[in-house]
Amino acid sequence: MNQAEGLDRIMQQLKNNMRAPLASAMRRPPRVIAVTGGKGGVGKSCVAVNLGLALSMAGRDTLLLDADLGLANVDVLLGLQPKCNIANLLAGDCGIEDLVLDAAHGLKVVPATSGKRNMVQMSQSEYAAVIRAFDDYPQPPEFLIVDTAAGISSSVSMFAAAADDVLVVACDEPASLTDAYALIKVLARECGVRNFKVVANMVYNASHGRQLFEKLERVATRFLDVTLEFTGVVPHDEQLRRAVRRQMGVVDAWPGSPSALAFKKLAMAADNWDESPDAHGRIGFFAEHRMVRGEQVA
Repeated sequence: MNQAEGLDRIMQQLKNNMRAPLASAMRRPPRVIAVTGGKGGVGKSCVAVNLGLALSMAGRDTLLLDADLGLANVDVLLGLQPKCNIANLLAGDCGIEDLVLDAAHGLKVVPATSGKRNMVQMSQSEYAAVIRAFDDYPQPPEFLIVDTAAGISSSVSMFAAAADDVLVVACDEPASLTDAYALIKVLARECGVRNFKVVANMVYNASHGRQLFEKLERVATRFLDVTLEFTGVVPHDEQLRRAVRRQMGVVDAWPGSPSALAFKKLAMAADNWDESPDAHGRIGFFAEHRMVRGEQVA
């Protein structure tokens, strides 16, 4: 049995285990994962898309929120054609159910807006309105993947601070590591986020990815009161580039490719991550699921 067959077998077992019926009243609130990266061009959206697809392929009810409110591209990466977006939601032209699109393998997608400057300059109350809109979503998913904008804007801070897990995507470029550190510093000092997960993207092998992580960890833990956890690597893979051009996730287009196998491993890891000790969600849908857990919400 080769690596691809072995991993597919594990994924099938995981999927079978997840099929046990749960009464809707007893269903756990969603695990919210904010995928971010500081610098643009590190493959953040590709990670978010393929993580969401891999979780859906494993049987997890997953919702992917494009939170890059000014330069949205999740719908483009998945070949979707939204009829309305978050701008329409804020204008009162549609509800959260009208926004949700069906992607491959049952993945649900909430598209954002592209090319509208006012969406980048939203107030805190408007960000809160976006998050509160999820209160009207009829069936909470098991996972909510939030693809944040690049950089350290208020939107990134808002969505990251409302998540259970902050997944930082980094690649082996000086600017990527510098910007990832800057992002971690802002989230730690201004939002109280203390725990971060890091995935090394576009690396040659696991050793290369581990070295990249250790560079970031040394600086972050020396100067900041934070904990970084290495969650794995996504290797350089021409199949991933081809999947992007086809507007498909690589886990869907080439499920046996090196990058697809890496995303499936990441999905299996995410399904077993410990509860975050940060409990930094604050409002709406995010705060509600913390109250269900018995956590105090400011």
